Amino acid sequence: MTTVTITRAPRKGANMTEAEREVRVNLAACYRLTAHYDMDDKTSTHISARVPGTTDEFLLNPRGRLFSQIRASDLVKINLKGEILDDTRHDVIRAGYVIHSAVMGARQDVGCVIHTHTTAGMAVSAMECGFLPVNQKSMKFAANMPYHDYEGYATELEERESLVADLGTHNWLILRNHGLLVCGPQIWTAFRWMYSLETACRVQVAAMAGGNKLHLPRKDVVDFAAKQANRPRNEDEPEEEWYALLDMLDAADPSFRD
Repeated sequence: MTTVTITRAPRKGANMTEAEREVRVNLAACYRLTAHYDMDDKTSTHISARVPGTTDEFLLNPRGRLFSQIRASDLVKINLKGEILDDTRHDVIRAGYVIHSAVMGARQDVGCVIHTHTTAGMAVSAMECGFLPVNQKSMKFAANMPYHDYEGYATELEERESLVADLGTHNWLILRNHGLLVCGPQIWTAFRWMYSLETACRVQVAAMAGGNKLHLPRKDVVDFAAKQANRPRNEDEPEEEWYALLDMLDAADPSFRD
């Protein structure tokens, strides 16, 4: 097994583009929103976004900062080789680098990756029955949910190959006995999908805890609802909802923009 080694290769005199600045602000907002909706795990999980105009660089949260504290300037720029490109004192979580470099390297269509350790997500990831089409929030994912078997803590580079193989061309993945992973073309897209997946998991856990036999829709209905939920849409610009969420953050604490 090859354990991750993170190195530093800061670029002297490199200027941040306006496009990167915008991505940093939206990514910091995504961290704050993930905390607001109780999908964080103190400092233990991670969200990444691709640096605009690059194929091998992405932004990741610094080790030791709570999601509710993340600012745009805190985010660490790192490449697929594990080199930190910012002139920063911050480090990154090794497992975060392994998971996010795997997806970012294999999927050039992906602009953002979110990984969570929520109670509901971890509970569903441990269920033999897997993810079920229990409610309307489930329908986007239930018809074709992929799984990645647990291989231990994600600090070994070799796991990237199996992770990418299990993800394939999907935009979501249940990490068995571990948690949830969602990727999308934009930050707001990935957040919207993760919010829906997390809600679906919470409903599944609550419904199963009731002790009664679950009533599930017919497979043809699940397949039809999945097609409805996954109709192509323009993700290049945020919907009104994302701006409303940013307004909420600004009203509470606009420091995510710093």
